[in-house]
This record gives sequence, structure tokens and C-alpha cells, in this order.
Amino acid sequence: MIKLSVMYPAGPDAVFDHAYYRDVHMPLLKQRMGASCRRYSIDQGMAGVTPGSAPAFLAMCHVYCDSVEALMAGIGPHAAELAADLANFTNVTPVQQISAVVTEEA
Repeated sequence: MIKLSVMYPAGPDAVFDHAYYRDVHMPLLKQRMGASCRRYSIDQGMAGVTPGSAPAFLAMCHVYCDSVEALMAGIGPHAAELAADLANFTNVTPVQQISAVVTEEA
């Protein structure tokens, strides 16, 4: 299992529409990726670990796939459409990372 994490850094002029992201963008991603996307989660930044500090990221999403190949096959044909949708919910350039999921516990 692998995970694509897309992280949206916080900043003084950063704008992020969490409702659009939750209700439109991520369901669009799931629809376009089909079975390649096993599941996804969305995080909304609340705070840093120091009391009263701002979060490092406004939001993050984590997209779980069976392999890097499955991720690329699912997202590749729709990458331009998904990237164009960013303007509808943020002015932030996201940071992306692919990780191997080593373990999960419930």
C-alpha cells in the first residue's frame, strides 16, 4: 500500500475553502481515479504543537493506492483537470509526497 499526501502550507495570505475541498474536489478525484483510489482522508489544520501557534498546513489529503503504478494509472489521465480545480479552493501551491504505508493500526 502506498499513500499520496498533498499538503497545503499555511501562510499569511493563504486561502483555503475546506467545504469545496471536502464536497467537490476530493469526490471528483475519487470519481476520476475509480478503483485505483482505495480510500482517502482529509485533514484540516488546527494548530501547531506549541500552545497558540498556527498550523504548518491548512489542509492535507492522503490518497491510498495499492501501488505507485496504480496511483499513476488512476491520477495521470486526470492530473491537468485536478490541478486546474485548485484555483476553485486555494491560492496555495501544495507540497506532495508519495510514501510507503509501513503499518496501520485502528
